[in-house]
Amino acid sequence: MPLVDTHTHLDGFRRDGLLPAVLARAKEAGLESMIAVGTAPDDWGLYRDISLEQGGFVRFTVGLHPCSVDAGWEAAVGQMEAFWTRGQVAKVEVAKVDLRLGSQLLQPDPLPAAIGECGLDRFHLPKDGEAAERVLAWQRGAFEAQLGLAKKLGCPLVVHSRGAFAECTAMIDASGVDWEKVVFHCFSEGPAEIDELGRRGGRGSFTGILTYKNAENVRQAARVQGLGRLMVETDAPFLAPMPHRGTANEPAYVRHTAEFAAGMFGVPFEELAAITTANARSFFGL
Repeated sequence: MPLVDTHTHLDGFRRDGLLPAVLARAKEAGLESMIAVGTAPDDWGLYRDISLEQGGFVRFTVGLHPCSVDAGWEAAVGQMEAFWTRGQVAKVEVAKVDLRLGSQLLQPDPLPAAIGECGLDRFHLPKDGEAAERVLAWQRGAFEAQLGLAKKLGCPLVVHSRGAFAECTAMIDASGVDWEKVVFHCFSEGPAEIDELGRRGGRGSFTGILTYKNAENVRQAARVQGLGRLMVETDAPFLAPMPHRGTANEPAYVRHTAEFAAGMFGVPFEELAAITTANARSFFGL
C-alpha cells in the first residue's frame, strides 16, 4: 500500500551524493511520493530541479523557515511568487513548441505544492534579549508576508511553530488564510492545541515523535484529531522514528511511523496507509 512522506528535507542527501540511494530505499519501503520542503532561497531551486528529475515522486514547497529569517527576509520572500508564475510561463512556452520535436519537447517547471515551511520559532532565538526581540520581529514580518502570499495564491500552507502555537494561530486568523489549507507540521503540542486547529479547519501532521516513549501528549493529540485527517511525515534527516531513533532519518522511515500509528488507531496498516495517502493527495493536490 503506497505512502506519502508529507515533509522531508533532501538538500543534505543531494550534497553528499546520497540522494539516489535514499530515493531507492523510499520506493522499496512503499512510498508513492514525498514532499521536499523549502526553508530558504538556496534550496528552492534545488528542490524544483529534483522535482523535475523525479516527476511526481518528489514534489516541493517554497518557504522561508523562521530560523532562516534575517534582516534580508523581504528580498527572500519577494522571490517566492516567481516559482508559481515561472511554472505557468513554462507551460505556455511548451505549448508553443512544435509537437514534431517529440521526445525533445521541453518540460515545464513543476509548480510548488505549498508555501512553507514558515512560521515562528522561539526555541532558537538568540540568548540576548534585545537580539531575540529583533529576530522575532523579523520572523513575524516574514510569516505575515508569506501568509499574504498563501492567501493570494490559494495554496496549502505548511507551518513551523515551536514555542509559539498561540501566536502562530492568531496570525493565521488575522491573515484570512483558509484554515482548511493549513497544516502544522511536526505536531508536538497536545490535545488542546490540536482541538484549536480542528475547530478552525486546520490540521497537524505527525513525525517519528509519535513513536517515542515520552510523547504521550502527541499520541493523544493524534487521537483527538482522528484518523480521517491524519498525515505522516519524517522531517528527515531529523527525528527518526523507533527503531532508528538517534540516527539520521530518511523518507523510507515514514513507514515505521505509519505502522506505529496503525497499531495506535487499531486498524490494519493497509487501511491507515490508504487513508493517510488519500489525505495527503487531497491536501497538497498530488
